[in-house]
Amino acid sequence: MNEEITVGEFIDWCKEGLERAQVSGQILIVDSSTDNTPSIVLEHGGEVLRTPKRGVGRAYIDAIPYIRGKWILMGDADLTYDFREIAPFVQEFRKGAEFIMGSRFRGSIEKGAMPKLHRYFGTPLTNWILNRIYRSNYSDIHCGIRGVTREALERINITSEGWEYASEMVLKAARLKLTSAEVPIKFYRDREGRLSHHRRVGWRSPWLAGWVNLKVMLVYAADSFLLKGGLVLMVIGLILSLGLAAGPVRIWKIGFSLHWMLLGVTCTTLGYSSIQIGILARVMHGLKSRFVERLQKIVTYDRGMIGSAVLIGAGLVLLGNLAFDYLKRGLQLEAISHPAILGLLLVMLGFQTFCFTLLMEMAKRVISRSRH
Repeated sequence: MNEEITVGEFIDWCKEGLERAQVSGQILIVDSSTDNTPSIVLEHGGEVLRTPKRGVGRAYIDAIPYIRGKWILMGDADLTYDFREIAPFVQEFRKGAEFIMGSRFRGSIEKGAMPKLHRYFGTPLTNWILNRIYRSNYSDIHCGIRGVTREALERINITSEGWEYASEMVLKAARLKLTSAEVPIKFYRDREGRLSHHRRVGWRSPWLAGWVNLKVMLVYAADSFLLKGGLVLMVIGLILSLGLAAGPVRIWKIGFSLHWMLLGVTCTTLGYSSIQIGILARVMHGLKSRFVERLQKIVTYDRGMIGSAVLIGAGLVLLGNLAFDYLKRGLQLEAISHPAILGLLLVMLGFQTFCFTLLMEMAKRVISRSRH
């Protein structure tokens, strides 16, 4: 948008890069400018796709139907990325890469091109978080030049309309286990007279960028930490709940009684909820994976309903003994019933299973409609 200062030379760089890489290509500029950018693009031999100003992510989404090639190289038309040096990307495509990230940290960064807070804190931190979550090895997840095959781009299915699309692409590429590669690149500072995004936003830019990227990571990685964390919580909770179901237990000098069992019930309930929400998140992301396909075959509506009925039934049996004693003793309870607490837990888990089964069935139907 409004790149009349740089876009002409950018088109020339692209042509030179294609010639050096010995490939033919389409140079498509997605544009919502109010200056002379479109006419300059056409003068230099590029193509222009005019779109409303709705965000850079939306611009890439709008461009997909107009892309003719099977390999796609995307980036900003501001001369901060050197499109004369695209040959390494082409080589990686020929080796079978589906997703290729440029890396400023493995290449070079011109003095003044990148704010220090981004370079030494923000980007390394978000790199570390993403690599820990997905067991990936990216060195620069925010680099603006990247390559992707047409088929992989359709599988990634970008939904972010703002500039957080960049993080979404990397996250989904890792989730889909696409064949990935990194290419060292040169990163230049803005040309004289051009006002960069960071300078337009001001001092809030680094913090806004960090917040938006953290949000995207949490949204698309929700299933990862919910599933793993939920499993740990549920295992701890079940050990405590089942271990104390018959009554207090003493191990060495430590006594485990009612309060420990209530802690176990809490952990089990929270863990089970986390696992269910994590599974729903993974299904609703719409990413085609073996895990989701297997899960949808295992967690059927009939099995879920039967499972919830069994859990609720078993819980009511345990609670029934308590109710019988309560009536027998003249509507008074003389002691705490640990089996009854276990019964309450089973009823809660059964109800959660019932709700989860309904939500899974609804999610399947919504996803099925959206694909057709």
